[in-house]
Amino acid sequence: MTERGRAVLWGTAIAWLAIFVIMGGLWGCPKYNVWQQEMSGKAEFAKAEQNRRIKVEEAKANLEAEKLNAESEIVRAHGAAEAIRIENGSLTPTYIQYLWVRQQGNLNDKTVIYIPTEGNLPLLEASRSVHP
Repeated sequence: MTERGRAVLWGTAIAWLAIFVIMGGLWGCPKYNVWQQEMSGKAEFAKAEQNRRIKVEEAKANLEAEKLNAESEIVRAHGAAEAIRIENGSLTPTYIQYLWVRQQGNLNDKTVIYIPTEGNLPLLEASRSVHP
């Protein structure tokens, strides 16, 4: 075969190869897009399922916390009822003052409490210095 014949043969082979590559791309690109969308959908579904599981677990934790808070409130109410029973079934002004003073231990240093005096007028703190 001559040089020119080989060049034509190589040119024809390269042309056919290019046609096959182009045809494969035209056939394969839509298939790839479908596959890629399917994989994307599966990933989104898995993420949504995981988020749902997380929300369910958070709801279970909140329910458990609410149950414990309710039990705590019941125990506190039983304690208060027992204290009132010990006080002969009545809330005396002295006992109410005692409860109020006991509650003051839960306040922080920045809390300002106004206690009414005669005529229900609060004492003003004009000499109190306020620090930022």
